[in-house]
Amino acid sequence: MRAGIEIVDSRISLVGEWTVTGVPDLEDRLSGLKTAELGSIDASGISAMDTAGAWLFFRTFGKLSLEVSGMKPQHASLVAMVSSLGLGGKGKSEGGDFLEKLGAWGWNAIREMRGMVAFVGEAALVLLRGRIRWKPVMHNLQHAGFDALPISGLLSFLMGIVIAYQGAGQLARYGANIFVVDLVGLSMLRELGPLLTAIIIAGRSGSAFTAQIGTMKVTEEVDAMKTIGVSPTEQLVLPKIIALLIALPLLTVYADIMGVLGGMIMASFNLGVGYTDFIDRFGASIRLSAFLVGIGKAPVFASIIAIVGCFQGFQVEGGADSVGRQTTKSVVQAIFLVIVADAIFSVIFSVVHL
Repeated sequence: MRAGIEIVDSRISLVGEWTVTGVPDLEDRLSGLKTAELGSIDASGISAMDTAGAWLFFRTFGKLSLEVSGMKPQHASLVAMVSSLGLGGKGKSEGGDFLEKLGAWGWNAIREMRGMVAFVGEAALVLLRGRIRWKPVMHNLQHAGFDALPISGLLSFLMGIVIAYQGAGQLARYGANIFVVDLVGLSMLRELGPLLTAIIIAGRSGSAFTAQIGTMKVTEEVDAMKTIGVSPTEQLVLPKIIALLIALPLLTVYADIMGVLGGMIMASFNLGVGYTDFIDRFGASIRLSAFLVGIGKAPVFASIIAIVGCFQGFQVEGGADSVGRQTTKSVVQAIFLVIVADAIFSVIFSVVHL
């Protein structure tokens, strides 16, 4: 007999087999039950009960001060066991659930940080052996460097135009048109050139690193490399890190040039600052240290992007959906860490007055 409930006045009668097969249907009926209107419970009609039925009984009636009659001793002991184990609650409080999620997030973050540190250490040990595969390095250099020239150059050129345009109105108001050179030069060389290039490379090449390694792990190519004695770190990770360490500073220089060029064109068009005047002012007001500060950030950004991209690729488990998740995580994490690193650089440079 299937589990059921019968209500007469304020008395509820429980009937049938309160087992795992009948719990889903019975749970829907009990969820809409107005327990406040009940006076007593007749459990004599329960013919069978397992832990699922005892859990449902205790969850529904355990905290109510109702008289229970007719329950068989074995059923009553089962309900008592569920009650003692605390299995019948309707869920955790919002505060407890929040703290649990916060703790799980913190623990996962610590585990991932430890894993990334171990990953960096492994890559450093492989590098110290001096075995660098230059053919993969050249391939990654073309993909991460040369192929990225159009998009990084275009966006930097447009950013230079935007900076000059936004500053034009304020500078023209005070007759300080020539200072648009300082605005464009310093902002592009010190901050926006390296930062914008790093963000583009993180979204373009960092995601490609994760997707490539993740796909190889799903198709068991990484396991095959280990089987034949080829180190995945030596073959897949080091070439990407070395290639990006070479490519990103060069891309940053290219982005600086394109950004300044865009600002120069907008300054000539909107502020009447000629190309010759712009170049003369640029050479007089922009110090070499501003350029070197921006270039000095590039290798750090490159290391962050390459390490995060490769590390997240090795975290792929399961199928293609995991590749997508880790690729998204790689891009977000790399951009976040690049911006954090840039903020740290700004604080350090401010302290040393650079």
